[in-house]
Amino acid sequence: MKVENLKITKVSDTQSGTSKAGKDWSKLTFVGETNEEYNNLYAFELFGQEKVENFNKFNKVGDIVNVEFNVNTREWEGRYFTSLSAWRIDKAQEGTQAPAQDDNGADELPF
Repeated sequence: MKVENLKITKVSDTQSGTSKAGKDWSKLTFVGETNEEYNNLYAFELFGQEKVENFNKFNKVGDIVNVEFNVNTREWEGRYFTSLSAWRIDKAQEGTQAPAQDDNGADELPF
């Protein structure tokens, strides 16, 4: 799946640890929003030290990006948990615009 022209609004601190199998892991969550009227807020996860380092090196809050991701759902004790796992993040093309809002928080009208 792909989301285009996502404005990064928040980047969490990197979480890390060691799995039961003894492997080290790193995880980062970043949040962004689009210009869409509905369903415009996304929280993506990045797993792996290299992905986390590359994200931090090339992206920051306020950047406009395109994100390709997988949707993962897991069941645990009868409850379901869904996550969006980003696997590719590119800068959006020049000329794209971030979500525009006036002082009241409503989208600006073109007329």
